[in-house]
Formats: sequence, C-alpha cells, structure tokens
Amino acid sequence: MSLIASLGAIEIGLIFGLVALGVFLSFRIINFPDLTVDGSFPLGGAVAATLIVAGWNPFAATAVSMVAGGLAGYLTAWLNVRLRIMQLLASILVMIALYSVNLRVMGKPNVALINDATVFSLVEFGGLPDYWLKPLVLLAVVIAAKVLIDLFFASEVGLAMRATGSNPRMARAQGISTDRLTVWGLALSNALVALAGALFVQSQGGADISMGIGTIVIGLAAVIIGETILPARSLIVTTLACILGAVLYRFFIALALNSDFIGLKAQDLNLVTAVLVGLALLVPSYKRKLASLWSRLRIHSTSSVKEAR
Repeated sequence: MSLIASLGAIEIGLIFGLVALGVFLSFRIINFPDLTVDGSFPLGGAVAATLIVAGWNPFAATAVSMVAGGLAGYLTAWLNVRLRIMQLLASILVMIALYSVNLRVMGKPNVALINDATVFSLVEFGGLPDYWLKPLVLLAVVIAAKVLIDLFFASEVGLAMRATGSNPRMARAQGISTDRLTVWGLALSNALVALAGALFVQSQGGADISMGIGTIVIGLAAVIIGETILPARSLIVTTLACILGAVLYRFFIALALNSDFIGLKAQDLNLVTAVLVGLALLVPSYKRKLASLWSRLRIHSTSSVKEAR
C-alpha cells in the first residue's frame, strides 16, 4: 500500500475516531443502544456543507453542525425518558426521520464542496500537501476532543453520568437526575458524531445523503477492536483505545482492499467489516481460554516438580 493510501486511511480513521468516542459514550458510559448516529453523522455533514456553500465560515458551519447533532441526540433521549419509548425504538425513529431532514437541509441528494473553503484550507501552513495536512489537523482535533472528554468525565457531572450508566438505581438513590444526564449524554454523543460528519464532508469534498449508512457498525467495530487490543480499566486509556481502534479498522480495510492477491473490491467493504468485527469479538474469549489453559499447565508443572522432589 502506498504512502498516500496509508495517510488516507489514517485520515478517515481519525474522523471515525470521533464517531467511536461518541458511540463509546452512548453504549459504554450511558448504557444506551443508540442508532441515531446513522442519521446524525450525515446530518452534521449536510449542515456543514450547506452552510459552507451558502458562504458561511467553515468553523462556524462546523460548530452549527455539532449543535444540530446534539439536538438529534436530545430528541432520541427525550422520546425515551419523557414518552417512555424503548431505547432502541426511539433511536430508530429519530434515525429514520433524519433521512428526510437531511434531504431538506441539502435540498438535493448531494452537495459538492469543490472550490469552497474548508477548515483544512484555512489552516494551511508550511506548504504541506493535503495528504499530510489533513491527517495532522484531524489528529489535533481528535486529541483535543479526547482530552476534553477525559476532563469532563473526571468532573462531578461526568462522574454522575458514569454512575447513571453503570447503576441507575443507585444513582437515583444518591439524588442524581438520571433522566437529565441521559439527555445530556446522548446530546454530547451525537454532537461528536456530527462533528465527525462535518469534517468528513470537508475532507472528501462533498456531502451525500447515503454517507451515514453503516456508521453505527463502524463505531462499534472501532470500540470493540480498541478494547480488544488495549484493554484497561482507566477511562483515559479506554478513550485512547477507541481512537486507535478506529484508525486500525480503517487501515485494515484499506490494506485488504488494496491487496490485489486477495481479490477484494470496494463492494466487499461490508463483508470485510463483518469479518473484522467478528474476529474482534472472538479474540477476548480465546484470550481467556488461553490464559486458563496456561494457568492449568503451570499448576500441573508445579505439582509434577513437587512430586518429583
């Protein structure tokens, strides 16, 4: 695989690192199976692309896209905590509705950003080519997002949100408003996903109505791969694992699709994704089996030595 292809995989991986952080927040922290991300990712891209084409500053357009994503997550949580619609169904309803919303926002199935300014074109420095500049800018954004998330979950509100996901009954007994924190958590999660969508369209040069298909699968794959490769109890390490999982996932995808001897093509992307996620799910169980086998072998060898003495 060429250098440019490798940097392109890292670039997309960093963007989906933000998606992985959002998915981690909803699935692992709040314990809320949220499928809204399949709609909030293209929503962020649609809002950013439409505003940039209309003449907005790319940074302002990106900020508005985060607000739009946060509102989508807020709506999902509101349907659950206020109307008592089950979590999965509430997120599916919002995800389906966002398809029409995204079409309304763009006014057509796709919006091109060919000669328009983006956050990447506004931060050019040192004459770096795009294939180096974009990964560096995205790395700075992802690091900033990770640090802010780590600081937030170390605060009193963040700790209360973690308690809401791990043991809501205990959290309510301590006077924590679990409904309110669920709403805030899903809003933050989908704001991160919408930020990823806004950066994605500015990186790829346009927004498309179908760009959000499979976003939840990619986010879950990144989280699972990251937790498999870098297991830890510390939240700081876990958020790092999510980002690394997203980058590795995209790198493996690019490596598989660029390996001519395998014979894979672009239409095999979902197949490769399913295989990678399946392997990531199997690795922890086999690691436990190998650890148990190794422990039994050690005990057996120790007993044999004692009997020989």
